[in-house]
Amino acid sequence: MCCLVTILVFLGPRITLIAWYLMDPGRFNAAINTWLLSCCGFFFLPWTMLAYLAAWSAEMGVTGFGWVIVAFGFLIDISAYSGSGYGNRDRIRHYA
Repeated sequence: MCCLVTILVFLGPRITLIAWYLMDPGRFNAAINTWLLSCCGFFFLPWTMLAYLAAWSAEMGVTGFGWVIVAFGFLIDISAYSGSGYGNRDRIRHYA
């Protein structure tokens, strides 16, 4: 069960990013204009990238409360990485 939850946490935002790109590629390409940024966001910070896309507007970009939403997405990404390290901290000691 734990592995299923981990798979859904790591694949969930990535599947959403793919679906968002397929439904509205114009907004996606206008908000994230380089392929390097989109690849790095897809693989390393998917929740931050989703938050950025949600907060981005064509007229002004990300402003005001939008940055709070992006920061919240970043915190979700960091907590996902640090939580997996915290959960696996005893594995090596009990391995032998």
